[in-house]
Amino acid sequence: MTTTTSATTAAATAVDKASAGIGERQYHIGVAPGEVSTVALLPGDPFRVPMIAEFLTDVRTVAHQREHLTMTGDYKGRRITATSTGMGCPSAAIAVEELVRVGVTSFIRVGSSAGLQAGIAPGDLLVSEGSLRNDGTTAAYAMTGYPAVPDLAITAELARTARELTEGTRAKVHTGISVSDDAFYAETPEWISTLHELGVTNVEMEASAIFVVARLRGVRAGMICSTSSNLYDGTSLYSGVKEALKEGWMRSIEAALETAVRLEL
Repeated sequence: MTTTTSATTAAATAVDKASAGIGERQYHIGVAPGEVSTVALLPGDPFRVPMIAEFLTDVRTVAHQREHLTMTGDYKGRRITATSTGMGCPSAAIAVEELVRVGVTSFIRVGSSAGLQAGIAPGDLLVSEGSLRNDGTTAAYAMTGYPAVPDLAITAELARTARELTEGTRAKVHTGISVSDDAFYAETPEWISTLHELGVTNVEMEASAIFVVARLRGVRAGMICSTSSNLYDGTSLYSGVKEALKEGWMRSIEAALETAVRLEL
């Protein structure tokens, strides 16, 4: 048997992951069609899914496998799903892929992100207008120049709603280009300075995968995060800012929920 024939035979029998699991209970997140809404909020941390549930009525836990906790409930008459993605692009991509397979058509990441420009304080809200792909996962999906961009209407509504919710408070709303990094502890002062000079607003670990996978699968995505720290001016996550961060989480969740209702996602 020639090498070409062997490769052809292998290709004919290899699993096609692009079609695997469609219409079935999903392997990683444990969710089946009919158990979720058409819109899903995506925190990284499974412990923040119950924070989303505080805003909902008729809440039930759908599944909890690995880092993926899924709960579903109602907000102002609209069914809402929340699924945690875990940390980083690999697990976030899996969550989006499998949620699409069971019927989700819109995603809003709600989480934590560090500021990279002066004037961004813990508890401020950050709305991404696009993500610099400093991750390995999206390289497996698309060429280097393929942009990681959110849905325009979702992004605009997140920013508008966030400004309404922060009016009269000390918290501010910032919009701009974010970056998704793979290696939290590999972010050197030199890298942070480079990002700052490029005008990048904030850094987190999941948005690029969520945006790219959503685009390739023909669904919608956006992101609003609470500021955990400012890496440019040295405001550290570890220096007593957790209360402000939590306030930002709750505002970001409410902004995402209001966006889902207003846009009928």
